[in-house]
Amino acid sequence: MKSVAVVGASLAGLSAARALRAQGYDGRLVIIGDETHRPYDRPPLSKEFLAGQVGESDLALEADGEELGAEWLLGTRAVGLDSADRTIRLADGRTVRADGVVVATGAAARTLPGSQGLAGVHVLRTLDDARALREDLARGGRLVVIGGGFVGAEVASTARALGLDVTVVEAAPTPLAGPLGTAMGALLSALHADHGVRLLCGVGVQGLSGDAPSGTGIPHAEATLNGGRARGRVKAVLLDDGRSLAADTVVVGVGARPCVDWLDGSGVALENGVLCDAAGATNVPGVVAVGDCAAWYDPAVGAHRRVEHWTGARERPAAAVTALLSGGTAAPEPPRPPYFWSDQYGVRIQFAGYAAGADSVTVEEGAADDRSFLAVYRRAERPVAVLGVNRTRPFMRWRRQLSTVAAREDGSA
Repeated sequence: MKSVAVVGASLAGLSAARALRAQGYDGRLVIIGDETHRPYDRPPLSKEFLAGQVGESDLALEADGEELGAEWLLGTRAVGLDSADRTIRLADGRTVRADGVVVATGAAARTLPGSQGLAGVHVLRTLDDARALREDLARGGRLVVIGGGFVGAEVASTARALGLDVTVVEAAPTPLAGPLGTAMGALLSALHADHGVRLLCGVGVQGLSGDAPSGTGIPHAEATLNGGRARGRVKAVLLDDGRSLAADTVVVGVGARPCVDWLDGSGVALENGVLCDAAGATNVPGVVAVGDCAAWYDPAVGAHRRVEHWTGARERPAAAVTALLSGGTAAPEPPRPPYFWSDQYGVRIQFAGYAAGADSVTVEEGAADDRSFLAVYRRAERPVAVLGVNRTRPFMRWRRQLSTVAAREDGSA
């Protein structure tokens, strides 16, 4: 293999490039990114960067003096792949041919249909998103966060610390029930009330309303989810139950979709992401996928799943690179159970493993009412996940234990 193209220049793509060099690959390396920025760290975008505590230079993922010997093609988007000869077509008309391709195009934030063009409405996925949102939060006033997931909760926490009046709207009955289960999701959602943030659950959003641009002679304009025109600046969030929430700024945090449209027609198997085996290899020889766009087969759950977490984007590319360079003949180390963390209202939340399928969850250290505890999820008495809330040391011990159990069951230890 004399040439490898990494499509995607965020953490997963950078981690893949590093793994290539670390595993002895010394050929041509091309890194393609649709953003103009060099790789940067995303977790601070909803916290320290949004609060103005760190600057853009602090987000850089490349170490001082790090040299990968790569060609960087930034500010251009991949629009197609000819899998027969692994030629990547770019939006600016250029093409890149490579012996091996690493797909690391990530995911894009979902938006509310019909809300485009309404000032004060934001998603948060990129550095440019964070810049725009930080500018609006500096205006103060009332913030409505649509979506009570981790990104929405972190934005709510940051905005509240900045002095804004904050409301979180969550369509599900319990926030975070998907990743954490209903019981633990309910416990953690209480953090909002602890800090004066209003939480509305079990209600959807019908649309947004805003002022029309000055000079149009139109007194009012609405953007509904059925495609109404959006103009001017947002003024309210309209709920399904008829209520209207006044808003100076709105953040939409309703999940993300994998950026894989550019692979349509390539022959690469797609289903809620790029379908991969347990090492990240796709059905097309010489093509692997990593990061938020990759749906790896997970033996622990017997299905393909995307892992949209920072740790997965940093650790899993090494396995995919091993599969790429060996042509699938080498068996990489199995990835550790998924791990993620979140910082909200001064509380460190850490989770590892699989909450889905657990038949019990018990608090084994601390007390939930104190917002400092450790909970263990079990299936048939076997630990399958652990949640730590301000319990970093015991959590890390349990995380290592889960990894040991997973490796033993995989047959690698």
